[in-house]
Amino acid sequence: MAHKKGQGTSRNGRDSNPKYRGVKRHDGCEVNAGEILVRQKGTRIHPGHNVGMGRDFTLFALIPGKVTYEGGEKTRSRVSVYSAEELAKKMAARKQA
Repeated sequence: MAHKKGQGTSRNGRDSNPKYRGVKRHDGCEVNAGEILVRQKGTRIHPGHNVGMGRDFTLFALIPGKVTYEGGEKTRSRVSVYSAEELAKKMAARKQA
């Protein structure tokens, strides 16, 4: 019948480490190749142009350039990285349209 119920701390000593998820580089930031853009669980944000995805759904830049978030409601949101030349072409195409 002898139970040690007064020592509550011996059973409660476990806890997991924080995962530090979330957006690491926001829209318009300059990044280098290999920099982490988003840490996430699942594909809440999909990889776009010049962005790779790791096994744990981490999104990272494949080239140096500027970060842009595309898409929005009712569509897949995605993150892309454009070099200065690609960004200039994209802006010129938008002005013509």
